[in-house]
Amino acid sequence: MSEKPLQRRIADRGFPSVFQAWNPADEPAGVGADAMLARHDLIFHSPEFFGLRWSKQPTGLAEGFTPESVLAAQKRRAALLFRNPNTVLIAEIRYRDAHTSYLPEDHPWWKRGKDGKRVPGWEEGGYFLLDFASPAFRQQVATQAKAAVASGAVDGVMLDWWDDDDDHLALARAVREAIGPGALILANANDRQTPRTAPLVNGFFMECYRSQTPADWRRIATTLEWAQKNLRQPRINCVESWWHKSRDDRQLMRLVSTLTLCLSDGYCLFSDPNSLPKPDHLHRWYDFWNKSLGKPLERGTPLGMAERGHPLGWYRDFDRGRVVCVLPDAKPFEIQLDVPHKSAATGKVSKTHTVPPGDGDLLLVEGRINPSSGAIT
Repeated sequence: MSEKPLQRRIADRGFPSVFQAWNPADEPAGVGADAMLARHDLIFHSPEFFGLRWSKQPTGLAEGFTPESVLAAQKRRAALLFRNPNTVLIAEIRYRDAHTSYLPEDHPWWKRGKDGKRVPGWEEGGYFLLDFASPAFRQQVATQAKAAVASGAVDGVMLDWWDDDDDHLALARAVREAIGPGALILANANDRQTPRTAPLVNGFFMECYRSQTPADWRRIATTLEWAQKNLRQPRINCVESWWHKSRDDRQLMRLVSTLTLCLSDGYCLFSDPNSLPKPDHLHRWYDFWNKSLGKPLERGTPLGMAERGHPLGWYRDFDRGRVVCVLPDAKPFEIQLDVPHKSAATGKVSKTHTVPPGDGDLLLVEGRINPSSGAIT
C-alpha cells in the first residue's frame, strides 16, 4: 500500500497528537518498542535512528548515505507508516555542535576561542561548537539535509538551538534551497519568536524548559499562537514541557496538552527534565492522550481576559468534545455545556465541569457535535 502524501498525513491525524523528541516513551507490558513509537504522530531523531548510515567517516565530512542503509531506512519507514499512516519522520542535522568524532580535531569547521582551542558545546563535555558562520560549513549542512530528504526515509530535517540572527537566516536559506519547497524544517526555538526565518521554517520544536511561573506560560502561549499564524505551511509546531516534581504532575501534562490543542493544530509532549542524569526527553505515555477528539471545528476562544489584557485560558470545540485550558494565574473556570460531557481528567459526566488554574481537560461526548446546531449525532 502506497503511503499518503505528507500534507494529508498531517491533516488526517486525530487529536490529541503527540510527538517524540529523540528518546522514547516507556513501554508498558505487552507493548513493543515499534508499537509505542508508532503512537507518536511526529518523530525526530538522528539519521542513524531511522536506519541511515553516513557514507564517510568522520560523519561531518559525509555528503550522503550508504546505499544499503538507504534501503534499510526505507523499509523501516514503511513499517512505521503501516502502524501509523499519519506519522511524520524528521532527521536532525547537526550544525551548532557535534561530538568530538564528528570532524578531525584540526578541521576549520570547529569554532575556536582566542586560544585556538575548540569551544565546548555542552557542559556535559564531549561536544564542541561548530562554525556555522562559515559559508562552506553551511553548505555542508545543506548537503547533508538534502541527502536525508533524498533518501526517502524522512520527510524533513530538524535544526536544534535555533535563533533569528544573520547566520541562522543564511543557514535556513541554504537548507531550504537544498531540500526544496515541499520538505519540512523543524527548528528548536524554545519559546522565542523568529520572524526573519519564519518563511523558511514549518514548525517550532518548543522545548519549554521555562514553565515554572504564570509569565512563562503566557510567553509559551504567545509564541505558539504566533508560530501557528506565521510559520511556513504545512505547520508542524511541537510543544514540550517538563515535569516539576515527578511524572505524576498530571495537571502540567494536561496543561501543555490542552494549550497545544487550543492554540494550534500541533503536537504535544510532556517529558522528563533535561537535568536528570539519563537521556533527555524520556516520557510516559498518558491515557489522556488516548482520547479521540476528532478534528477541530474552530479556532481556540479565550475564556476571559486578565486586567493586563492577556487571556486567562481558552476553549476549542472538536468533533467529539471541547478542550479547555486554564492558565496558572486564572481562577477556576466553570464550563457549562448543553449536553453531558465526560471529563478525561476526572471521569465525571455532567453538563457542568470546573477546570482548576494551571490545568486543562478534554470534555468528551459520544458521537459528534454538529457545528451548526450543536446537536449530538
